[in-house]
Amino acid sequence: MCSWISEKTSIVAHGKGVSEWIPLRTANVYYDHPASAPLDHALIIDFLNEAEGPGARVAVELSAESARALVRAIEAALAAGEYHCHGRRPAEAVRGGAYQ
Repeated sequence: MCSWISEKTSIVAHGKGVSEWIPLRTANVYYDHPASAPLDHALIIDFLNEAEGPGARVAVELSAESARALVRAIEAALAAGEYHCHGRRPAEAVRGGAYQ
């Protein structure tokens, strides 16, 4: 790794692998030289299920600008969805533990 900047978090998710959907339990997020994207550096997210082995992995490489736009889009979708489905405004959702 170029920067050694890495974050790891537990997740509850499913991702589309090559042939099927797979359960994902961990997200590793780091900033480094990408393996495929035509960028000098990228924010890389590896979604994986370590118990299922190396085939249970979905990876994305994003430019810094794209990663920041994705963060904003995720926050907006969560806020709108939680308000629509649960009647909670974003501040209420945070206090209620929805973003923990």
